[in-house]
Amino acid sequence: MKNINVQTSGFREKDLTDTKRKHRRSGRGRSGLFSKRSLYRGLHFFKVLGPGFVVMIADMDAGSVTTAGVSGAQWGYKLIPLQILLIPVLYLIQSMTSRLGCVTRKGHGELIKEYYGNKWAAFATITLFFVVFSALITEFSGIAASGEIFGIHKVYSVGISFLILLFVVFTGSYRRAENIALIFSLTGFVFIPAAFFAHPDYHQLVFNGLFGSQPLGNKDYIWLVAANAGAVIMPWMIYYQQSATVDKNLCKKDVKLAETDTLIGSIATQVLMIAVIVMTAATLYEAHVVPSTAKAIGRSLIPLAGKYAGALFAVGLYSSSLLAAFVVSMAFTWAAGETWGYKHSLNHRFKEAKLFYFIYIALIFVSAMLVLIPGIPLVTIMVDVEAFNGFILPIVLGFLIALAGSKKILGEYAYSKKSIAAVGLLGLAMVILGIITVLPQSWLNFMHI
Repeated sequence: MKNINVQTSGFREKDLTDTKRKHRRSGRGRSGLFSKRSLYRGLHFFKVLGPGFVVMIADMDAGSVTTAGVSGAQWGYKLIPLQILLIPVLYLIQSMTSRLGCVTRKGHGELIKEYYGNKWAAFATITLFFVVFSALITEFSGIAASGEIFGIHKVYSVGISFLILLFVVFTGSYRRAENIALIFSLTGFVFIPAAFFAHPDYHQLVFNGLFGSQPLGNKDYIWLVAANAGAVIMPWMIYYQQSATVDKNLCKKDVKLAETDTLIGSIATQVLMIAVIVMTAATLYEAHVVPSTAKAIGRSLIPLAGKYAGALFAVGLYSSSLLAAFVVSMAFTWAAGETWGYKHSLNHRFKEAKLFYFIYIALIFVSAMLVLIPGIPLVTIMVDVEAFNGFILPIVLGFLIALAGSKKILGEYAYSKKSIAAVGLLGLAMVILGIITVLPQSWLNFMHI
């Protein structure tokens, strides 16, 4: 019996030792927050962070800043709830691109080419070019406007920005270029302190904005709702995020963290939109000033909210426009390489991928030069950008939904039919709202609004 007891005791000690080892490996037995596994996961997230966050902040470009500014100046805090409602729309659609990139390790253009043929890939990429080129003109317009708020001639602000954009891609690796892009992304957060400098009325913000009635019977208000929602998803965002995911060498194990990256970016970009609305609602709306351009918004803020608010607005406009210029141009540069089969990675040196770098340089150079032309109708071009987005987005979303729902492509990572249907309906709504913004506002009379 003694031998049996000793042996049994030995087994118990062994079982306890094994249990401790398992707990140590799984992170149990100590605070999960500080376990090695949690620490590793946290550090790994910062390695994955980038494609989703950068593309989302780039969505807060010159056109979006202007739209948010006019929304606050014309309707006060009314359009804040819409910005919150748009967060899941952004996340659902863009998370598809990150999953496609992580699982297939191929860009959007490359997948279209592989599964739908060269002609469809070429068609999608050529249509993307028109959106990208017109968007770049908008971004350089924002860069010029931010400089003019400080009294800097656009020749200098646009010229310096062109050189910065060249420097970013010639750093020699995707990670270095992304780190610079992340710096510009974080700089865009100056809109938040600028909103505080505007001294908003928090009672009005909550009870007139978040929980107030919505003037849905006013056609001008409906048009601004369409303008805010229609500009949320851009065709270049889908191309950029998937290609950046591939260039960063993310894989299947990174799917969840890449989607978290996208979610954080979705929330952040809408917070910035809300900050701009709050800034102009607290100042321009109260003073009954409704400027129509980013430059006019910045200059109007200075006498009403003080030089700090105006300066921060200008800095935010510049950094967001510069970031968007990089993202937009890279979206097409990557897509063209994927479609026509030449080297297309920021990890390649210039000698290895001359055509890749040449296309990038040509895009930013020509668009920058056009903005410097005296008398160019920049406001008309910004409207045309929305028109291109509205008509081309169905093509891009159609391919995205088809690819993301295919088990042949994604296997166990393929989206369910319900998810595909939800994204399809949301995408259709974004397309309709985008098209509404380029129609004459008088068309709303037919709907008795």
